[in-house]
Amino acid sequence: MAECKKEHGECGNGCFVDSVIHVDVKDYYGKTLKKTSDLKSNACLAPAQPIPAFVLKALKKIHPEVTSKYYGCGLVVPECLEGCKLLDLGSGSGRDCYMLSQLVGEKGHVTGIDMTEDQLEVARKYVDHHTREFGYEKPNVDFVQGYIDALKEAGLEENSFDIIISNCVVNLSPDKRKVLSDAYRVLKDGGELYFSDVYSNRKLSDEIKNHKVLWGECLGGALWWGDLVRLAQEVGFSPPRLVTANVITVDNMELEAILGDYQFVSATYRLFKVPKISNKASLVIYNGNIAGFGESLEFDAQYTFKVDEVVEVDGEVASILSHSRFAEEFTFQPPGVPAGCGVKKPKVCANTRTIAPNVS
Repeated sequence: MAECKKEHGECGNGCFVDSVIHVDVKDYYGKTLKKTSDLKSNACLAPAQPIPAFVLKALKKIHPEVTSKYYGCGLVVPECLEGCKLLDLGSGSGRDCYMLSQLVGEKGHVTGIDMTEDQLEVARKYVDHHTREFGYEKPNVDFVQGYIDALKEAGLEENSFDIIISNCVVNLSPDKRKVLSDAYRVLKDGGELYFSDVYSNRKLSDEIKNHKVLWGECLGGALWWGDLVRLAQEVGFSPPRLVTANVITVDNMELEAILGDYQFVSATYRLFKVPKISNKASLVIYNGNIAGFGESLEFDAQYTFKVDEVVEVDGEVASILSHSRFAEEFTFQPPGVPAGCGVKKPKVCANTRTIAPNVS
């Protein structure tokens, strides 16, 4: 049996035993991979959507060593971050943490958790550097050693974070349900899990799931997207909202031969810890006050809210918007007011809710 370690320093919050998968992943990301070019497929380099200018500006301020040792798929930058408390699951070298620390501002805070000592060493090495670079009086970032499927053992308290992000690491855990349930536990009411990961078009075979390289390359542990929907709702989250999805082309003949006709996508979803949805649609108006989104807010693959435009949303999205950090960013139709009354621009946009990424 693997050595039993106490995580999060000397906090004494419990003991978590490494599984074979945990050991293999730590070796892969701590010893096998030394830089991004060492990856054997493009699964962790899947193309993302165009990066907003304010995010590019933040990324340019990050130390080159942190960036060079970053492995992720897509870009996880939720909106409305000022003053928020964030947790990054599988923070690696800290790139996303340092980018987001600029967006939450000096009054916000970002915590990164990772199980790989080598990655954490790089992240912690540049805390003071980035504090000076961002012009802060004190750091608003810290890094914890632990497992994303053992947050309590790592010393992370219940109901303590506004937002959790994750970039291509949920697939690396052997227990996805525990990842989601632990995330739900540490989120505040109204909080959000906003994460990018790799998904398959159907359940994977044991051969693929037991392949060390495929697991390290974010493919062997990929969930079938239908299982994500089921697991998320089992632990209490709202149904997953698809934000973006990009098809992954592995570009490695040896790995492609093992994968056969399995298909994969890099997809970003958002899950909220909000009360059970109602079936009532609602009219909402985006006020345009979120930094970086002054003209419109692309909430997910279905809804894009333009400033001062009246949009009809389903009960699920109405519950999310009214019970989360977005509540102050929208004007909601008063209860009992018929559609078209009390609104400036009675223009309604409605679409079918999107959950599944476009992978057959």
